[in-house]
Amino acid sequence: MGFFPFQGAITETDKLNSIIGEGAKKGITFKKRIEKEIAEFKLSEKRSWMFEGDNYFEGNHNILTRKRMVIGKDGEKEEATNLPNNKRVDNQYGKLVNQKVNYLFAKPLTLETESEIYQKALKLVLNNRFHKTLRNLGEHAFNHGIAWIYPYYNERGEFSFMLIPAYQVLPYWKDTERTVLDYAVRIYSIEEWKGDKKEVIEKVEIYTVDGIERYILDNEKLIPDVELGETATYLNVTKGGRSEGRNWERVPLIPFRYNSREIPLIKSVKSLQDGINEILSDFNNNMQEDARSTILVIHNYDGQDLGEFRYNLAKFGAVKVRSDGVKGGIDTLTVEVNKDNYESILTLFKKALVENGKGYDSKDDRMSNNPNQMNIQSMYLDIDLDANGIETEFQASFEELLWFVNKHLEHIGKGNFDNETVKAIFNRDILINESEVIDSLSKSTDLSLETRIAQHPYVSDVQLELERKKKEQQEQMDMYDNYDTTFQQKQGELNGKENT
Repeated sequence: MGFFPFQGAITETDKLNSIIGEGAKKGITFKKRIEKEIAEFKLSEKRSWMFEGDNYFEGNHNILTRKRMVIGKDGEKEEATNLPNNKRVDNQYGKLVNQKVNYLFAKPLTLETESEIYQKALKLVLNNRFHKTLRNLGEHAFNHGIAWIYPYYNERGEFSFMLIPAYQVLPYWKDTERTVLDYAVRIYSIEEWKGDKKEVIEKVEIYTVDGIERYILDNEKLIPDVELGETATYLNVTKGGRSEGRNWERVPLIPFRYNSREIPLIKSVKSLQDGINEILSDFNNNMQEDARSTILVIHNYDGQDLGEFRYNLAKFGAVKVRSDGVKGGIDTLTVEVNKDNYESILTLFKKALVENGKGYDSKDDRMSNNPNQMNIQSMYLDIDLDANGIETEFQASFEELLWFVNKHLEHIGKGNFDNETVKAIFNRDILINESEVIDSLSKSTDLSLETRIAQHPYVSDVQLELERKKKEQQEQMDMYDNYDTTFQQKQGELNGKENT
């Protein structure tokens, strides 16, 4: 497969070469090897967790398939269809993902570079449409552990970015740190009409520095995609009226990781989310079981063994006992549902989910009354530390993405910016005490104006604000110049009248 342990000294390419060597002895072709790799990848645990992350984010939790079970007459569990079986979903995981995504990606990136020409060119490429892609990329990274961006030219010849889900990509790396991509296999499904029937077709694309190889996966066998074209280049260049295919010098797939081990967020909190759903559902079941709140004890109407006792108690809410020498009759046992127990457990689960998922609780006691900045920072500590790790991973990937952006800018004649440095700042959407921050900035006279403006809570575009400030200062200078000129003229007129 394309995923190998981190600790191993062997590289992805070495592993693949080993497979190739073994395959050559057995006469297995490269295509056969890819077929085997795809089959393993589709059934892998890593891929199944990616689907689990998507399902839980969308609210499709395990509780929705739960059956109400009771202990049967033979002591084995069996489904009880006559009992309430509520399936309540309190999607705290979806809330956690949205919280982390909006915290780090809701605000547009700030790009800092010394070249104004380069910065303007970057803004045209990394525009609002890219920001939307970046936000969705963060969502996929949380749910899957990793997400992929594919830079390409669309049918109109525009430079664009496409988000590819990680469960579609089987990567092969050149190094153990998994920073240099050798090639990658993409598996995805499309729907096509065959006559009057719609069929699902599995497509396979192999991305290399030599272009794209296209196949159809039929019964786990790779068949060249003749209709779409067996091979393709990444871009076309028109010269002398002729179109020529060109390829990038690197494989145009860029990984953006949630963490270095590519562990999805759902893996850390799934059991806690399931616990929340089960507690809510069980409480709902118990509140609806009116017949179970009172258990009938029927005397002198046949005894029963323990299996029958448990079965009748669970299913019918009644037990039959024989008491020699005592008249028959009916007693009742009242069972009360204590909601405080459920609330206590539910509170513990939700708190544990926030802590394990490294989020924050907006209803925290520290937010009561008028919280100061220290209390706010304390509440955001876990999500802030997690965001630091994500930002480190994304910064490294962003450098790789900028390589493709620079090549595009060079391709369209904007210039060569390979030697220019860019700092991408992820503006976090953190709750702040604005009055404290503004007061601190106004007193920080040892900092440059640009630094203070960049930290100001009301400023979203630093360069635009600097231009406005410069314009404002120039208007004030012009006003003073006009005032001095007018004053001198008036003074001259007054002096002239005195002399006459």
